Amino acid sequence: MLTKKFCFSLITALAMILAVLGAGIATKSAPRGAVLATAFAPPSGYHLLKKIPLGGEGGWDYLAFDSPTRRLFISRAAKVVVLNVDTGTVAGEIPNTDGVHGIAFAPEFDRGFTSNGRAGTVTIFDLQSLQIIGSAKAGINPDAIVYDPASKRVFTMNGQSNDATAIDAASGNVLGTIPVTGKPEFAVADGAGHLYVNIEDKSEELQIDTQNLKVTAQWPLAPCQEPSGLAMDIAHRRLFAGCHNQMMAVVDADSGKVIATPAIGLGVDANAFDPGTSFAFASNGQSATLTVVHEDAPDKFSVVEDVATQRGARTMALDPKSHEVYLVTADFAPAPPAANENPRPRMMAVPGTFVVLIYAK
Repeated sequence: MLTKKFCFSLITALAMILAVLGAGIATKSAPRGAVLATAFAPPSGYHLLKKIPLGGEGGWDYLAFDSPTRRLFISRAAKVVVLNVDTGTVAGEIPNTDGVHGIAFAPEFDRGFTSNGRAGTVTIFDLQSLQIIGSAKAGINPDAIVYDPASKRVFTMNGQSNDATAIDAASGNVLGTIPVTGKPEFAVADGAGHLYVNIEDKSEELQIDTQNLKVTAQWPLAPCQEPSGLAMDIAHRRLFAGCHNQMMAVVDADSGKVIATPAIGLGVDANAFDPGTSFAFASNGQSATLTVVHEDAPDKFSVVEDVATQRGARTMALDPKSHEVYLVTADFAPAPPAANENPRPRMMAVPGTFVVLIYAK
């Protein structure tokens, strides 16, 4: 007669064999370039640490985190709200940033910069006092904004004029305009004189020489479609582009080759990379998830898990010191019926429900 202990061991062994076989079958049937999470991948450990209600009205876009001061900069329609994430209190605001999209920091000059989409300008402010100290003219609808420490210049990605504006971080003077191949979305700098830009409507990646203000490479991102968020592992020269067809395109920053396309959620608008944990993140507003991808090696990537967030949490910021991830969203009312003047109505945020979500390991 078989003992209970023997039966339990047999069942466990069979389960492990089936799991391995299942993973092999899934891998064979996966599309080219896809990366799948294995049954044995440990969880990331990320969980909701706390919620900080901020309320107010209006939409939002990009976030930026200043590690030395532990302050989160949040774009809110016509102002930037600055939150102390430890106390949960508002440290100040940067006003008159009409249609603000993004925030960038130039730490060596103790300056910050905002891209004001409706105004077509950049606001320059003191990073400590938050006082406005100047402004500069950008292109039409400046969206993402990034600082390049190699050239000591700030660059805006101008969504409607299909170009990028270069601004001297020290003087605030506009140095030039760089035509690009389509609608520029997010951008990252590698600190060695290169800027990488997602071209959303062409599904391309551009490399820009930040000193000579020229496009030096143009790469297709297929099978990625409509790239939005972008992050970079500078040490290993890997770019992480969040694509609207639910994949993260991992790109070699020197050759432009798409190395892997791990699956992510729906509605991505931001990506981040943490060199301390080798985690790449995608914040997916429609799926209400934070996809966590591990860089096992420079050419190997594994989806660890999709951490549950809240609908609308599509942009994020990362603190590489604490490894905390910050997202923002609100409650939403149902979309109104479609009409001739508004054939694709959107759900509207409920006033007073805006909230900051902090996720930690």
